[in-house]
Amino acid sequence: MKLNDLRDNEGATHSKKRVGRGIGSGTGKTGGRGVKGQKARSGVAIKGFEGGQMPIYRRLPKRGFNNIFAKSYSTVSLGRVQTAIDAKKLDAKETVNVEALIKAGVVRRAKDGVRLLADGELKTKVTFDVAGASKSAIEKVEKAGGSVKLPAKAEATE
Repeated sequence: MKLNDLRDNEGATHSKKRVGRGIGSGTGKTGGRGVKGQKARSGVAIKGFEGGQMPIYRRLPKRGFNNIFAKSYSTVSLGRVQTAIDAKKLDAKETVNVEALIKAGVVRRAKDGVRLLADGELKTKVTFDVAGASKSAIEKVEKAGGSVKLPAKAEATE
């Protein structure tokens, strides 16, 4: 077999139907579009129309909502904080807050505050001042000898 002998199998490809090329072609005049109306014109599609049947987006019930008051927190794991302390980017003697985490490159942007999560290990005694923390994260911080200061309203959540 040679490269110049390669061919598709017989009948594997179909030549494109040329529409609107005269009455003798069988697809002349209306070009397979029937007659008149919106669908005979170019560039039109009726999306979601099911031939007068109730469309699926109206048959199914509406569900859920978007809470406009929901807060979006940046999350930080204890392991990530420990890595920053080991790399001397964070000072463990000072209080670790949003500004310190952004300056150290642990968090890119504050959003509505920083929430502390318990992934990883914390070996250093650190004082945190954050918007939220999980119960297990607070336990790990206190076990390492540190403390977590939360705003008055936000209690620890899991």
